[in-house]
Amino acid sequence: MTFVRNRWYVAAWDSEVDRAPLARTICGEPIVLWRKLDRSVVALRDACPHRLLPLSMGIKEGDSIRCRYHGLKVGPDGVAEEMPVKSERVNKSICATAYPIVERHRYVWIWIGEAAKADPDLIPDFWPCSTPGWTFDGGYSHIACDYRLVIDNLMDLTHETYVHSGSIGQHEINESPLETETRGDEVIVRRWMPGIEPPPFWRDALRSEGPVDRWQICHFLPPSSVLIDVGVAPVGAGATPEKHDQGVRGMVIDAMTPESETTTHYFWGMARNFDIHDTGFTARFKAQQGQVFNEDVEVLEAQQRSMNANPDMKLRAYSIDQGGVRARRIIDRLAKEPALAE
Repeated sequence: MTFVRNRWYVAAWDSEVDRAPLARTICGEPIVLWRKLDRSVVALRDACPHRLLPLSMGIKEGDSIRCRYHGLKVGPDGVAEEMPVKSERVNKSICATAYPIVERHRYVWIWIGEAAKADPDLIPDFWPCSTPGWTFDGGYSHIACDYRLVIDNLMDLTHETYVHSGSIGQHEINESPLETETRGDEVIVRRWMPGIEPPPFWRDALRSEGPVDRWQICHFLPPSSVLIDVGVAPVGAGATPEKHDQGVRGMVIDAMTPESETTTHYFWGMARNFDIHDTGFTARFKAQQGQVFNEDVEVLEAQQRSMNANPDMKLRAYSIDQGGVRARRIIDRLAKEPALAE
């Protein structure tokens, strides 16, 4: 597999990165992250440029790190600051690769590719995570599957009927038509379900009985994120596919960062515009959402194992798979581009 380079990926939640080194492999590249004394984040290739021992095993000294093998000291810019033999003149050409980092939407974003091309404007717009009137929280899962399988899963919510039957699934999902649209490098899948009974989760969130209009709008953002606009509004409240803040609305935030060809860092969460000051609800909401995602993880990892066991078989795509199919085409095209336009 060729990963998409010259793009931003979520490396960690901002709360995961502190003064102690954090090791994480992204797009096959071992990386170490830590915070400097001013709280800004450092990201270096996790290999000492001397004998390649992981720098994440090293000893922090101020903003720098000293390799635990022979003592080469590397600064936060990746440049050697002190040689193993302290009387030896420092060779500034000895460097560990440094990666561009931006903190935004409570995530630490890393640029995988040519550092000179790192453009913060290309960070996916997770606007509900930073917009007044919304609250946001989530978690992290390590999944033993190809990250594209997670994107397939999120761009086709038909699976909710069977995988999440006890929480957000209902048969009306399968009975409602899908509308799929491609906008440049983005894909949008819409499903509008008018006049239905809400599933347990949304009935409890709305705190009222009776039929609702329900929506699911999945939005793929390259290289590997999916935002899902979800919610319900009482029938007659005036909600439409284009404007639907009349009931309870959430935005499922999904950032899939490939670790290897068959493993994925999955940063998940939900922003919502209701009960935003209820911390107890937020904790229950996060726990419930985590249970839903664990149901997906069980399926996705089993799917990857089956693919490994059946190399002579290929995935098939039906009409419900169009969102994932189009997202994969965009990923394949971007992965073949050696760099962004000069």
